[in-house]
Amino acid sequence: MALTAEDVDRFEAFRPRLEAIAYRLLGSAGDAQDAVQETFLRWQAADVGRIEVPEAWLTKVLTNLCLNQLASARSRRETYVGQWLPEPLLAGDPMLGPAETAEQRESVSYAVLVLMERLTPNERAVYVLREAFGYPHREIADILGITETAAQQILHRARRHVADGRVRAEVDEAAARRIVEEFLAAATSGRTEPLVRLLTEDAFSISDGGGKIPARTKAFEGAIAVAKFLRGLFRPGEAKRALVGGSPEVHAWTVNGDPAVVVVLDGRVVGVMCLKVTAEGVAALHNQVNPDKLERATAYWAVTDHGEPLFNAF
Repeated sequence: MALTAEDVDRFEAFRPRLEAIAYRLLGSAGDAQDAVQETFLRWQAADVGRIEVPEAWLTKVLTNLCLNQLASARSRRETYVGQWLPEPLLAGDPMLGPAETAEQRESVSYAVLVLMERLTPNERAVYVLREAFGYPHREIADILGITETAAQQILHRARRHVADGRVRAEVDEAAARRIVEEFLAAATSGRTEPLVRLLTEDAFSISDGGGKIPARTKAFEGAIAVAKFLRGLFRPGEAKRALVGGSPEVHAWTVNGDPAVVVVLDGRVVGVMCLKVTAEGVAALHNQVNPDKLERATAYWAVTDHGEPLFNAF
């Protein structure tokens, strides 16, 4: 049956929520949009008049599409070059979804998205639907075709697996900028000591170049190793300018709710460094430099009032 204008409007009104769910499930904005579009095609082909609760129907279809995508993604990532990290979203991006509660903010933080890669598809779905969107266990059970008791047990396991990502300190945008400014001042000082003082003893840094941009395949582990890496990263040099094609601007920003460094060259985002901040200091750096995963950030940056850069790198 052909959709009426009202049917299309109902779907479009729910699209932002569907995209926010899909992004949390898949860690990729592009894949999330594809899943939502496929959900629309299923909606278009359905007998919409017989669907009693459209929002529940759409969520179920989308979630199961994402579960299929997650299953195939695991095999693809086995051949991925280097570390795989999620696609970062800049502050204000509507795909980040609701951020009224601590649970909603945590569910989309970059560190938690990374940790959710440890989860099975069902664990990830239960965690996202419950923690970020407050779905009752009864509805989650119906979406996944499991019992309500099983949904509760899966949530308990998922929470335990991502517990490490929930020790971060919550900061507002002003505090995030101060943290990044202090961090960058230490990183560009030419000395490791100021950085070591900002990092936790067991801090680590991982990078995703996707085989397209040079990036170390193993993590730097420990405050001293991370500090040395950062000191070298921000040291000026002709080779670095040649690699990126110029002298990029460095901005303090918020990404996925976390303090972050955004590196921009000629209007194009070429790197995002997300800081996991705890009460003890900066515990992790997640560096996204794969250009395929920065396209949405670049598009959003172009329409954002981002002000002047802190400095130009290299």
